[in-house]
Amino acid sequence: MNRQELVNLIKEKQSYLCVGLDTDLQKIPRHLHSHPDPVFAFNKAIIDATKDLCVSYKINTAFYECMGIRGWESLQRTVEYIPSGLFTIADAKRGDIGNTSTQYAKTFFETYNFDAVTVAPYMGRDSVLPFLAFNEKWTIMLGLTSNEGSQDFQLQQSGDEFLYEKVMKAGMNWGTPDNLMFVVGATQSAQLGYIRKLVPDHFFLVPGVGAQGGNLQEISAQAMNKDCGLLVNASRSIIYAGNGEDFAQDARNAAQQLQQEMAGYLGVKQTLVP
Repeated sequence: MNRQELVNLIKEKQSYLCVGLDTDLQKIPRHLHSHPDPVFAFNKAIIDATKDLCVSYKINTAFYECMGIRGWESLQRTVEYIPSGLFTIADAKRGDIGNTSTQYAKTFFETYNFDAVTVAPYMGRDSVLPFLAFNEKWTIMLGLTSNEGSQDFQLQQSGDEFLYEKVMKAGMNWGTPDNLMFVVGATQSAQLGYIRKLVPDHFFLVPGVGAQGGNLQEISAQAMNKDCGLLVNASRSIIYAGNGEDFAQDARNAAQQLQQEMAGYLGVKQTLVP
């Protein structure tokens, strides 16, 4: 999916919601455990309930890799079930170099046909460039994350700026707004407005709304650009909104609440930007 297609999708659906399928076998409703593939059964129900409300699904591969071959099979079934035309993200946070990075990129862009993959840039440009070489695929580079450990490196001063600023500036030289996004954590609200000025045109993937406490209104006010420029991810607050027989309806209700709020912010932005 190219940038204009993504922007059009956001406008059409009045949503920049990304639903995180971080599916934990221990947390899904018990009645699904008798299914031959309970993780896929759960994901299928969530997708059916939310596909008209979101523009993207993000699969955190750790929740699938931990189950070995069964998990990879669940992941593949899930990716194939997501309707075409929705933006798919492999949240894999790969961070190796050279040929190894190329093989990781092939895994997610060719074998599983994701639109995007998250990448950790600690090893520098040669851990990122192999992903950027794939046409109409997106690399989502870690920028400023929400976890407590972001203080250890990302928010350390490096000369007259934070380290995360150096990383994001470097990333803008490696990729373009058409193939590179940045992860910016929802709970880093104090930095969001500044980061948007630093990186005016690239999309941000913003995790942390919902269970982690990120504020959608604040994020939208500070980080939205003329093309929206945001994919806001919610995982646990949607997929685990309920745990009974009607869990999918509960997930839909949670997703719909966010989508309706997003539609309001998009409407405000459209009145401000011609």
